[in-house]
Amino acid sequence: MKETEELRAARGMRRAVLGDTYVDGQSAEPDPVAAEFQDYLTTTAWGVWARGGALSPRDRSLLVLAMTAALGRMEEFRLHLDGAPRIGVTDAEVDELLFQIAAYCGAPAGSAARRSVKAVRVQREDER
Repeated sequence: MKETEELRAARGMRRAVLGDTYVDGQSAEPDPVAAEFQDYLTTTAWGVWARGGALSPRDRSLLVLAMTAALGRMEEFRLHLDGAPRIGVTDAEVDELLFQIAAYCGAPAGSAARRSVKAVRVQREDER
């Protein structure tokens, strides 16, 4: 895929949120289809993050957390939860978000998100 300014910005945003270790691990896949798929995801999903506009990366992070929890995509929820502090999302904001998730997406989504929050925070403490 041709390296455009938009793709460079999207790659930078992805790396800023998810961290070098995750991005480098995903980019190391030798399969050309996997590399093309990563470029596609970066251009579409992370391009939205990099486009600017009225939402800050912090706001976008909170929205992604809410949407992935609503959809039951706990692996993606945990991935974004791990990256959220890198762009200014606090634990207190995530705790409050859990109530929003439970109220608007249902108790199962809220409970699953809460379990993921607990696991990510334990892992964070273990890594310190």
